[in-house]
Amino acid sequence: MTNIIEIKGLSKTYFTKKALNNVSLAIEKGKVVGILGPNGSGKTTLIKILTGILRPTKGEVYIDGNKPGVITKSIVSYLPDRNFLYDWMKIQDAINFFKDFYQDFDENKAYGLLEFMKLDRDMKINSLSKGMKEKLNLTLVLSRNAKVYILDEPIAGVDPVARDQILDAIINNYNEESTMLITTHLVRDMENIFDEVVFLKEGEVYLQGNAEVLREERNMKIDDLYKEIFGE
Repeated sequence: MTNIIEIKGLSKTYFTKKALNNVSLAIEKGKVVGILGPNGSGKTTLIKILTGILRPTKGEVYIDGNKPGVITKSIVSYLPDRNFLYDWMKIQDAINFFKDFYQDFDENKAYGLLEFMKLDRDMKINSLSKGMKEKLNLTLVLSRNAKVYILDEPIAGVDPVARDQILDAIINNYNEESTMLITTHLVRDMENIFDEVVFLKEGEVYLQGNAEVLREERNMKIDDLYKEIFGE
């Protein structure tokens, strides 16, 4: 399979702190990849470089053969770790916003996901709970027919019911022709959907590999391996 994402010698420094140190990764097309690590491990910095929000201090990043920029924004659908919609909007306004902004946005898919998430298009954003906002944001991101989906902590801070709905939506709407990167420290809830996992520790790749192979080699779940690596 061809690599949709290639990262070579990537480093990112904030003043004197190294958030990423010489990270190299190759991610194949059609994989669901977990980027795992506690807060401060470099997960969000890596994601922000991939999405073009941050520039690397050193190294190279390619998505479908292109450096992060205008071209890659058209093929990457990104779910940040915080709400990105205006409070004055209704859900229908958010749908219209994405429809106008992204050529690959599938409006019918969005309405189907809204129904699955039990969200009404007339609801106002400022009336939604945290879990409902997470479900709406995920609905919008998954409704694009993108080559790469990047989800930053999609189930953090939501209740178990919302968490289950979010996981079901990810599983049911994943396109095998696309690639999905998911950052999380809630490994137990998400490990079964990962084809590959990358453990980031203090800005470096500590371990990476096929999730099933790692389970067999280490004779433990990915969640237990996470606890062993990070001492939790």
